[in-house]
Amino acid sequence: MNFVSIRIITSDVARLVEFYERATGTRATWANEDFAELKTPGATLAFGSTRTVPLFAPGSARPADNHSVITEFLVDDVDRVHQNLTGFVTDFVADFVAGPTTMPWGNRSLLFRDPDGNLVNFFTPVTPAAIEKFAR
Repeated sequence: MNFVSIRIITSDVARLVEFYERATGTRATWANEDFAELKTPGATLAFGSTRTVPLFAPGSARPADNHSVITEFLVDDVDRVHQNLTGFVTDFVADFVAGPTTMPWGNRSLLFRDPDGNLVNFFTPVTPAAIEKFAR
């Protein structure tokens, strides 16, 4: 088995894709107006319109209703990313949940919400054990 992607269901695919493109510096590829993917070397973040939900099972997913998943991105320098994001994130969402903070497991993390309210964590390993874990 190979983990491939996470899909976010949203009522505004274009807005969410624009946010993640700007936040990550990665361009998404579009299949059609209801589906896009932001591919990274480790996994893909997919975006599906609410119109795609009935194709799987009607009512099985609701946009802007996530209270348990954090989408995480490994970045080279979380403090620099925080400075870069501060200017534009407020255009989309004003909720920085936590500024850059060093966690007990060795990552320096920046936690914020995307335009649909989903939690996003950008992190940089800072301790020797965390750096080794994520060595490229």
